[in-house]
Amino acid sequence: MQLEGGRASAQLAKKTGSPTPRERSYIDAVSKLYTDFENVPQHARLTAYRDAMSDVAAKYPDDHEAQIFYALAIAASEDLADKTYEGRLKAGSILEKLFQEEPDHPGLAHYIIHTYDVPPLAGRALVAARRYAEIAPDAPHALHMPSHTFTRTGYWQESINTNIAAAASAKHEGQTAEELHSSDYEIYAYLQTGQDEAARRIVDSLPEIESRFDPKPVITGAGGPSAGYFAISAIPARFALERSDWKQASQLVAHETPFPYTEATTWFARGLGCARLGEAKPALEAAAAVKKIHDQLVKAGENYWALQVEIQQREIEAWATMAQANKPEALRQMEAAAKLEDGTEKSAITPGPLAPARELLGEMLLLVNQPDVALAQFEATMKKEPGRFRALYGAAKAAELAGRKEDSRRYFNELLKVCEKGDRPGRTELQQAEKVLAGK
Repeated sequence: MQLEGGRASAQLAKKTGSPTPRERSYIDAVSKLYTDFENVPQHARLTAYRDAMSDVAAKYPDDHEAQIFYALAIAASEDLADKTYEGRLKAGSILEKLFQEEPDHPGLAHYIIHTYDVPPLAGRALVAARRYAEIAPDAPHALHMPSHTFTRTGYWQESINTNIAAAASAKHEGQTAEELHSSDYEIYAYLQTGQDEAARRIVDSLPEIESRFDPKPVITGAGGPSAGYFAISAIPARFALERSDWKQASQLVAHETPFPYTEATTWFARGLGCARLGEAKPALEAAAAVKKIHDQLVKAGENYWALQVEIQQREIEAWATMAQANKPEALRQMEAAAKLEDGTEKSAITPGPLAPARELLGEMLLLVNQPDVALAQFEATMKKEPGRFRALYGAAKAAELAGRKEDSRRYFNELLKVCEKGDRPGRTELQQAEKVLAGK
């Protein structure tokens, strides 16, 4: 167990001793992360570590690494429900100041990207994102990391380019988890830009990559085993859901992993696929499987992932209710899921939700002929996930049905701009956009 190993290392460091007060202060601070972890919640331990690193940073103001660790502790201990992002902004200001002094520090570029990896702040990381690959051009994870920012800001082709390089470098270095992680971000970007054939090639390559995946080695500076397992589940799920291939989604098979939330990803896609086909019973069976995973995660103290899985469960149930023709209840359930998702943030392990909750709510509202309300949901989605194909198309369609022709044309035009490199004739949504803009 990682926590047991961390505590043992901290205890050994204390026992071994250190010749300097500075080093001892570091050891005392990191010990806070593991003290009585059996009984003390993770957030409380993170907060104790943050406060200890605050003391270290104040005592050694010229120690850049102390300032960095303090900034990271601030960001790590932030309450995910705090949408002011006070902690991230404070951490980012510390890191950016240091980055100006040390522009070739790869860690600083990396940490700035992670610190600002939320929708309202992502643009602040663009300088660091574009600089990172130049600082460490041979490091797979350094090549991949800028795509976290590019994904958040809708710079899809830049995300594709950096992940192609990252995946190739990871394969060369034998870092298969990193290769899988980069491939997941890459396929996400392809699917937003309508490059479905390129996305299909990633899906087709997955069995070969998976055959090389060994989760046992942990390579410093690379994606961990959980990132590999997540990508294996997410890649085929994304390919089906983003393209509205409900039949393909309904046939996905979940495989047990050491990280149950990765299995929930497959069950979510499967359940949503069944529900969109009008098959309520198998959809509810998938929701029950997701609920079982949720309970596992709660029992294990994995509260973050338990919440993410609960959102998925509620979304499946909402669409299953829609399949049963209970429209008011389906809308109520979907709105509840959307509110839950509003109060959280995505993990760095994923480029984005398999299907954002408010986007799903918008699609449901279109089905019940409420285009004005649906448009608001798609626009809310794009504030968090700019440049998403399904949100752009949904907004264009909702505006069209609501009689807002100029808004519809604007969104259809933006969709075609995002999909400049998309397959032609491509998806029916793109064909429809071209017809509307041509006045046909």
